Amino acid sequence: MEAATRQHFFFHGRPGREAEKSKCHLCQIRSFTTHAEYPITITNEADKLALEPGFKFVQKSHLGRGVQAATGDFRSGCECEDGEDCQYATCHCLQELEESEDEPDEDDGIIYRKKRYAYHSHGDKAGHLRAKILESREPIYECHEGCACGPDCPNRVVERGRKLPLQVFRTKNRGWGVKCPVDIKKGQFIDKYLGEIITPKEADRRRAKSDIAQRKDVYLFALDKFSDPESPDERLRGPPLEVDGEFMSGPTRFINHSCDPNLRIFARVGDHADKHIHDLAFFAIMDIPKGTELSFDYVDGVDDSEVDARDPAKKKNMTRCLCGSNECRGFLW
Repeated sequence: MEAATRQHFFFHGRPGREAEKSKCHLCQIRSFTTHAEYPITITNEADKLALEPGFKFVQKSHLGRGVQAATGDFRSGCECEDGEDCQYATCHCLQELEESEDEPDEDDGIIYRKKRYAYHSHGDKAGHLRAKILESREPIYECHEGCACGPDCPNRVVERGRKLPLQVFRTKNRGWGVKCPVDIKKGQFIDKYLGEIITPKEADRRRAKSDIAQRKDVYLFALDKFSDPESPDERLRGPPLEVDGEFMSGPTRFINHSCDPNLRIFARVGDHADKHIHDLAFFAIMDIPKGTELSFDYVDGVDDSEVDARDPAKKKNMTRCLCGSNECRGFLW
């Protein structure tokens, strides 16, 4: 770690070092547009290791070979005049929400008019997920750059990006982890999970090529929230695309598993035409004091009722969990 920082601080300002700088993790995170206000830092007080040299920090996901976003002919956004319209009128972006989602919004003891999107819009909770959404696994529908409501619309929390500094640090027994140097509030957006978006065929090829397939699955996330064999969208009828964050991603790639997590991933939809490449957004499901390691459940929502860790034949092939929480299940999968 010390050698890596020495190269960065003493040599990367010199001419002719461009190729070397492009591979430097410190240079990569300092090039982020959010660096001045919400920096990412890397620290290691546990050993002498640095991040994997083949890994690259990116600010957005990359579309792999064979993956295509929707064309302009299929794109659409709301025609709301402003954020007020989106909250209380009929916003096109919220067209798939059930009427039961329509409920009064209460902030700081004051009850406001009914609104339908996922976030509080007043007081200290502004921009935080409402409790009803936070306690579910329902998708989040947001306005986006194709909408008329404008960039200040309260329904663009994930679109506006990370608003917290994050620190990638070396843990004692679980590799790298992530924490935040400021307090995080329940319902607050953390960041997206980024990577290379690849076809299911390519994902299977990479699993087969990996020395340990289960290790590869730590970095692969299926974009399957809207998969439906009867969907009118052919891209949602078959196997889903997957996000591979092993070789390129943001800081959330280093968040560890816990059986008693403080974060959860939600599917976030902007333009409905791109449901097949929906975002994966991390939100805090409890208040998190500064310096606390961030975590999420790698198998959240997966039915493991048929998995019996007491069976010796199965146990030897299972991945042991090292989260150390009081709720630890003993094994990941």
